[in-house]
Amino acid sequence: MLLRHESFRRLCLARDLLADTPEHPLSIDAIAHAAQVSPFHFIRQFEAVFGSTPHQYRMQRRLERARRLLAAGDQSVTDICLEVGFSSLGSFSDLFKRRVGETPTKYRRRMRVVVPVAGDPLHVMPGCLSLMWHLPSTTSR
Repeated sequence: MLLRHESFRRLCLARDLLADTPEHPLSIDAIAHAAQVSPFHFIRQFEAVFGSTPHQYRMQRRLERARRLLAAGDQSVTDICLEVGFSSLGSFSDLFKRRVGETPTKYRRRMRVVVPVAGDPLHVMPGCLSLMWHLPSTTSR
């Protein structure tokens, strides 16, 4: 799909609007209006440019945020579910399991064995790699 620069810029703005404010998400109609296109044309253009529908993109962003919160925080799964914009724990857990491959609780348990990198709880690495920092150098002197 060939887009003019201004059309692409508006689609990028719309993508940013989709990712923002999970507590009060804008409707697809409102985002299409901000992008200055009809809702149906917006959905088609968005999918052609970014590879997923606006709804799929929004759900993916919510799940990414939930993964970070589950790995780094002490909030309950229910609180995280509501914080990222889901209204039903059941639908959140079901979608999380289908997309991530495990339930939110199992994901949290698995991620708890991971060590934060440089004090940043949202950027993590496996614990086995953190142990490598304490090994002696293998270079010859």
